[in-house]
Amino acid sequence: PSLFQALHQLYYDPNIENKNLAQKWLMQAQVSPQAWHFSWLLLNMDKVPEIQYFGASALHIKISRYWNDIPADQYETLKSQLFTHITRFASGSKIVLTRLCVALASLALSMMPEAWPCAVADMVRMFQAEDSNVDGRARCLALLELLTVLPEEFQTSRLPQYRKGQVRSVLAQECGSVFPLLEQLLQQQDSPGFIKQKVLKCFSSWVQLEIPLMDCENLIQAAFTSLQDPELFDTAVEAVVNAISQPDAQRYVNTLLKLIPPVLGLQEQLRQAVQSGDMETSHGICRIAVALGENHSRALLDQVEHWQSFLALVNMIMFCTGIPGHYPVNETTSSLTLTFWYTLQDDILSFEPDKQAVYQQVYRPVYFQLVDVLLHKAQFPSDEEYGFWSSDEKEQFRIYRVDISDTLMYVYEMLGAELLSSLYDKLGRLLTNTEQPSTWQHTEALLYGFQSIAETIDVNYSDVVPGLIGLIPRISISNVQLADTVMFTIGALSEWLADHPVMINNVLPLVLQALGNPELSISSVSTLKKICRECKYDLPPYAANIVAVSQEVLMKQIHKTSQCMWLMQALGFLLSALQVEEILKNLHSLITPYIQQLEKLADETPNPSNKLAIIHILGLLSNLFTTLDISHHDDDHESTEVKKLPVQQGPNPVVVVLQQVFQLIQKVLSKWMNDAQVVESVCAIFEKSVKTLLDDFAPMVPQLCEMLGQMYSTIPQASAIDLTRQLVHIFAHEPAHFPPIKALFLLVTSVTLTLFQQGPRDHPDIVDSFMQLLAQALKRKPDLFLCSNLDVKAVFQCGVLSLKFPEAPTVKASCGFFTELLPRCGEIAPVGQVVHENGKVLLQAVLEGVGGQASRSLMDHFAEILFALNKHCFSYLSIWIKEAMQEDGFPSARVSPEQKETFSQQILSRERVNKRRVKEMVKEFTLLCRGLHGTEYTADY
Repeated sequence: PSLFQALHQLYYDPNIENKNLAQKWLMQAQVSPQAWHFSWLLLNMDKVPEIQYFGASALHIKISRYWNDIPADQYETLKSQLFTHITRFASGSKIVLTRLCVALASLALSMMPEAWPCAVADMVRMFQAEDSNVDGRARCLALLELLTVLPEEFQTSRLPQYRKGQVRSVLAQECGSVFPLLEQLLQQQDSPGFIKQKVLKCFSSWVQLEIPLMDCENLIQAAFTSLQDPELFDTAVEAVVNAISQPDAQRYVNTLLKLIPPVLGLQEQLRQAVQSGDMETSHGICRIAVALGENHSRALLDQVEHWQSFLALVNMIMFCTGIPGHYPVNETTSSLTLTFWYTLQDDILSFEPDKQAVYQQVYRPVYFQLVDVLLHKAQFPSDEEYGFWSSDEKEQFRIYRVDISDTLMYVYEMLGAELLSSLYDKLGRLLTNTEQPSTWQHTEALLYGFQSIAETIDVNYSDVVPGLIGLIPRISISNVQLADTVMFTIGALSEWLADHPVMINNVLPLVLQALGNPELSISSVSTLKKICRECKYDLPPYAANIVAVSQEVLMKQIHKTSQCMWLMQALGFLLSALQVEEILKNLHSLITPYIQQLEKLADETPNPSNKLAIIHILGLLSNLFTTLDISHHDDDHESTEVKKLPVQQGPNPVVVVLQQVFQLIQKVLSKWMNDAQVVESVCAIFEKSVKTLLDDFAPMVPQLCEMLGQMYSTIPQASAIDLTRQLVHIFAHEPAHFPPIKALFLLVTSVTLTLFQQGPRDHPDIVDSFMQLLAQALKRKPDLFLCSNLDVKAVFQCGVLSLKFPEAPTVKASCGFFTELLPRCGEIAPVGQVVHENGKVLLQAVLEGVGGQASRSLMDHFAEILFALNKHCFSYLSIWIKEAMQEDGFPSARVSPEQKETFSQQILSRERVNKRRVKEMVKEFTLLCRGLHGTEYTADY
């Protein structure tokens, strides 16, 4: 197509296919040698702006990306042509003008400083020269546009690193030609608003070149003046914030000190904006105050003799934190200030002790005030008002409260135990003051503050917690938000309760009562789980009650699935601390209803709704067995040592229950054998139980292995292999229990090998789990590979195939298998033989992966295999790598024979014993193979 046809198609053809074709063709045209010629033609004044824009873009692409194609003797012509066109478009189309300015900026960056010494001064001079054809204002705007895009083009330019530094310092010097012009335009009475707006944008663009702050002083002051003009307000805010925030600014402390008064001078404007509900203005002024405080608190604190003016700035930011109204509906400003308080605290605490003591005296009261302000801001609005909020606003408010909570936790470091005492005193006064009944919002916020701190900070040493636990039952709980916070606060104090068990009865009834309320589902269940986990040895007196209430809410189906699972985990913790016969009695009453349901479901014909019910019941059982641990494997608290119960005799209660339901589970399986989710849920019960019970699980091993074997032979599924791996891991060194596990391992292996012959590509999950099983077997029980009926060669070949899967987790698991297999070459004859006969195939697969077939994130795993080959089969490796690398274009057409030779020598060199170095060699080589070496892609690699 001709250029105009293609452009017409791109802009006006409704057919998307044609548009895409046109765009492809035009992109090629832009980079072709003809682009120099046609670009100028497209810029003719009789063309429509879209076509002119394409011409200007093509020029920019040629100049910025193909600079080396331009002969030096054409620089001047190109420069004057661009100047002419910019002048011509000064009163023409704005988008074309911008594109032409970007092209000239790119030209200037490539030419300065040698080929075009005073580029910026020249630009200013050219546009200030009288040109009768073009209106002065239009010329002024064109110059400002050019000066604005110049630093922006520099930030995104592809200049090499050494040139970037050179050009940056030239530009910083040239600001002497720009800033006086900008100051003059801002101070002229007759400058129209749109020119001043452009001037402020231009200044914003230049300050990002790290220009010394004192050189910007006059323009920053002018920008402060512009804040009074509503039309210029937003642009002026950006300019001031950009100027103050540049990292280099902290070197100019005197200038920073001079900026405090004008910032404080904005307080009246801020108050008026808040009164009139002008959120944009209050937001902008707050950004300026925070930019000065947050970026330079250390430098300003260092000026001790100016402590009062900095304190005034801190108080202004405090006003912004406590700005009236509810976030995010009536204000969006307060959230901007939170990181300032972190920074200020870090800076104060980083001073040497004497100076720190002085500042602590000044700022402790400020931080106590901050806590009051934050807790006020964290309060919920009235129920009526909250009812009108959208779900998005409620979610933003929730996140805002989490940010406040994090801030309070941080402030604790500065204020310490006194902070808890002050919260406790306030709460006590609120709850005991009968004269003025308080709002629930006020109570909730104070408790929320307490919970924020208790959740992460050890409050065991606090003398106010007993009082708090005593106050909690006095709170009249009138609504959901308050009830939630009461629950979470009790949960946060569960470790404290474990050390002060007499207080449990103060709060447990509240938690059990809340369990029956679906609206408090998450908070009540998670709190009960924490109490049962932390205080289990003190709960036996309450166990009957807890189980009864839990059973009732489970039967009434008050809670969603995940909360039901948590509740079962809570009961598991609770039962762990009882005597065996008590556990069995409780388990019986707890599980029987579900077993009856499951028996009914097992007789029904499979359908989607009974599938969900089955998965739900199996899930409840596995969550219960996850935490029911009478051997106390999980106890790591020193304090509980004393309370250890006598060692239990007889079978483990979980095993008793599993044996009772085993046949029923088999019956369910027989109907749902080909449903991965049901099979997974069945495996989960046993996997959780094995993990918790460890050796106690032994009586179940024979029947479980038999069932897994039947399952896997009928329909192979990954969850069955994972459970087999768990059994190998735990019982590897138990000769009495290992035979059925060995038989199962051999069965799973032979079934999976058959699957590989039929085509394993559709089952990456099975292959992944199988590789992990083999690695576990080699780690825990390597003599499994001595079995006469284990085909080591076939297993090896499957591993090599798996290395070529596109799924990264599968490849990673296969690498793990070989990393375990290769060190066994010496001690296990069949492994040694297979590796020596087939190792070259493994090496080729590894090199293919490194050559570009596998994801770059896997290179460390491939390097592990090379490292192991080197360590355990060195003499073979040196022959194999030579042979493999002789093939043309292997492992990638991008690497030369010399580069391949270098890599081979590196791998075989003395450095091969250093795993970190081997990983570096592989990374280096893979980049060469992918053609990425020395590109920007490698920076983050």
